[in-house]
Amino acid sequence: MIPPLAGKIALVTGASRGIGHAAALALARAGAHVVALARTVGGLEELDDAIRASGGAATLVPLDLKDYEGIARLGAALNERYQRLDILIGNAGVLGPLSPLGHVEPKAWDEVIAVNVTANWHLVRCMDPLLQKSEAGRVVLISSGLGMSPRAYWGPYAVSKAALNALAYTYAAETATTNIRVNLLNPGPTRTRMRAAALPGEDPMTLKTPDAVAEKVVELCLPTFQATGKIYDMRKGGLLTPQPPA
Repeated sequence: MIPPLAGKIALVTGASRGIGHAAALALARAGAHVVALARTVGGLEELDDAIRASGGAATLVPLDLKDYEGIARLGAALNERYQRLDILIGNAGVLGPLSPLGHVEPKAWDEVIAVNVTANWHLVRCMDPLLQKSEAGRVVLISSGLGMSPRAYWGPYAVSKAALNALAYTYAAETATTNIRVNLLNPGPTRTRMRAAALPGEDPMTLKTPDAVAEKVVELCLPTFQATGKIYDMRKGGLLTPQPPA
């Protein structure tokens, strides 16, 4: 049987661990050639070993997402090598400080916005021409319930995810008549390093694994998946539509 994503080119950010690592491996097992992007070379090499062991193939890209010129160079390299991009997974993110807004240092605020929002805008800006050349371009950005329901002391992260949601909905509206489909995925509580840092007293064994999230990522990337401008909430188990403007 031909894998459902055979021949597809998939770019995954934050691919060295957690949800990004699991998504990259799942996409490779579904037949895609994975362009894996992360800062941690060792994590990328471990991912490459896992992908090769599963019979897949990957291209490793050590890159800090705050290197916006590096994102542009990657877009040019992908264009030269493949002339298209079929899948973009915007997974990389940082938690930032958990404190009252008035106590957040400007440098920490800028870091969260730079990685969680601005880097994804640069990815959209640089990868859109390549996605337009795909027969079924698929974009999945990893969001959070905090982007829709903020809570005290999570300000930088919640604000960044709300902005990411707006970015995705805008891009989805602008590409609605094309072959591109743009959606968000809210994984909910997941056994990741970021979750452990945010809630150190939580029992990680009570949480779902990144592999469970990766299965849904693959589903949202299939050429047969036609919804756009939605957020898939894994807690609620369905697609949610953003509220229309008043």
